[in-house]
Amino acid sequence: MIKNLLHQKIVKHYDTVQSWFDKKSQNLSFPFYSSFDLRDSSKKISPVDANLFPAGFNNICEVDRERAVQLCKSYLKKYFPTVQNIILLTEEHTNNPFYWDNIYSLRLLLEKSGIPSVFVCVPGKNIQKDITLTSANGHSIEVFILENKMQKGDLIISNNDFSVDYQLNPPIPVSPPIKAGWNTRRKHSFFKEYNLLATEFANLIQIEPELLTIKTKRFTEFKLDDPNCLKKLQEEVDTFLSELEPIYKKENQTPFVFLKNNAGTYGLGMTTITAATEIEQWNYKIKKKMKATKGGGEITELIIQEGIASDLKREGSVAEPAIYLIGSNLTGGFLRTHKEKGMRDNLNSPGAVYRTLCISDLEIEVKGKPMENVYGWIARLGGLALSYELQSINSQ
Repeated sequence: MIKNLLHQKIVKHYDTVQSWFDKKSQNLSFPFYSSFDLRDSSKKISPVDANLFPAGFNNICEVDRERAVQLCKSYLKKYFPTVQNIILLTEEHTNNPFYWDNIYSLRLLLEKSGIPSVFVCVPGKNIQKDITLTSANGHSIEVFILENKMQKGDLIISNNDFSVDYQLNPPIPVSPPIKAGWNTRRKHSFFKEYNLLATEFANLIQIEPELLTIKTKRFTEFKLDDPNCLKKLQEEVDTFLSELEPIYKKENQTPFVFLKNNAGTYGLGMTTITAATEIEQWNYKIKKKMKATKGGGEITELIIQEGIASDLKREGSVAEPAIYLIGSNLTGGFLRTHKEKGMRDNLNSPGAVYRTLCISDLEIEVKGKPMENVYGWIARLGGLALSYELQSINSQ
């Protein structure tokens, strides 16, 4: 299995890859947090999504949450040493009580790290007055309109992914930055950076880069109701699959691709394709799926991405790991499982169940933790790629 090979290679070349990572990290500003959805086919492992505004902190194990307090302290001391009061800016949907468990966990993390005041705020577009909400686990959370608390904050940590352009121009720093939200950011930029770094990393540990990279192509000017556009998309997908064919034929496998909204989140605007001709046969259900975006906006760009089947299972269900970072440090993780989905399906969909994946003892016993070690390093590569992506965004 690829995990065992990678584990052995990483342990063997540990000093080399750590030195390489440290050098690559010099003069980079890492976002406060990030998370990465990974896929493990037993033949290759790669991120399939990078989240700059991650939810799900309530799903990481308790030991990891305690360790995260020290990581949070270190991050704030390095990047924002004078901060006393933090605004935690959240999404405005109130119909998902599990999301508010995530916010409760984040607020607690910041408070335990020594921040005297943490104000949970919303931009004020959908929620237009201060309210108190209850999370799935019964935690009561006071939620304020951002404008009402702006003068009391030194730093905004955003858990709102800015799929909606709120036209915010706060007088205090925001991490991750507003300009990296989904109203401007595009997935293909991350995967370009990731593939370059993964190739370097693979060469360092002496494996084939294709074990870690994920072929990704941008498709611009997507118009779902335009037959000419769909014909062009079909041609692009056909070429893409043809390029994957020789690689997968070696393993007696059939390649497939994910079509994804290039500015997407929440697993919306996504479908799988095994043959390009399937696009001709898209029914109402699939077309509806390819119109769905958070906030109701239109999908204008896609990425065509190599599909990685998940060969990982937990309690009989197909699973994929999600790994969290604070800055450049591993913070926690979980396994997303789905008993009604297959190994080629998108697991980030209704019905998903989250299982424990603790990584807090990696530094103590790295040789005995192949799963956490490998997934952890892939996530750290993702964090590095995100930071290079942010550097590019900030220079624009």
